[in-house]
Amino acid sequence: MSESEALCLIDGERGNTLAVSDRALHYGDGVFETLAIIRGRPQLWSAHMERLLRGCALLGLPAPDLQALAAECETLCQDAEQAVCKIIITRGSGGRGYRAPASPQPHRILIRYPWPQQVDAQNGLHLTLCHTPLSCHPQLSGIKHLNRLEQVLARNEWQDDAFDEGLMCDPQGYLVEGTMSNLFAIRQAALLTPDLSHCGLPGIMRQQVFALAEQRGISCQHVRFRPEDLEQVDEIFICNSLLGIVPVSRFADRDYPIEQGLAWREAMQAWLET
Repeated sequence: MSESEALCLIDGERGNTLAVSDRALHYGDGVFETLAIIRGRPQLWSAHMERLLRGCALLGLPAPDLQALAAECETLCQDAEQAVCKIIITRGSGGRGYRAPASPQPHRILIRYPWPQQVDAQNGLHLTLCHTPLSCHPQLSGIKHLNRLEQVLARNEWQDDAFDEGLMCDPQGYLVEGTMSNLFAIRQAALLTPDLSHCGLPGIMRQQVFALAEQRGISCQHVRFRPEDLEQVDEIFICNSLLGIVPVSRFADRDYPIEQGLAWREAMQAWLET
């Protein structure tokens, strides 16, 4: 199944059209989650739904029926060995202007995509630094709203297949995250990750890394560091719900000898065993 053949449910019915008046189209007024489907089952469903509900509450969207979403996800993906399910909640139509309708009629959209081509985890990823900054907005930090233009601009900065992902900074030049991933570094057995309290998106897999670190008694520090600070760390890895936990072998002008680093392997093995 190609992406052009992706399966879609809109409010529980097969379809692929949405009213042009929907506020998601005009203002990015809505939230979404992207889930890995393994052997027909969505992974980390509860964590994804918790963030979805939090995003709806922040934007003032009526909470979706999670039982209906679960049933629709099962209908869409039950025969998939591996697939991606994207869940979108829009505010629905509401006329022209920013003011939201007093009684919104949200739409729920579920789209099943093919499993993406796997990155070369054994040899590690090559990262580049993006020039597009992430804006700081504490109120929106932590939810997956539909406006992702900063990530779109950043991802279009490189077309070279030699790079697998790009890192993004805040306006002050501190590292935040990748265009589609969260960032971790290891230095002297301590786990470091950017502070996302004012900017960026704390991913679901990022939460799992914290849990794995706690199980192993590994210190995890939320820090503010610049791209050049990565020259002083021992290892780098990135993570998201589809990639899992993947090591980085090169960033900027430095190579990271992943064959000497075992921390990411231990984390990945623990993840696979859960």
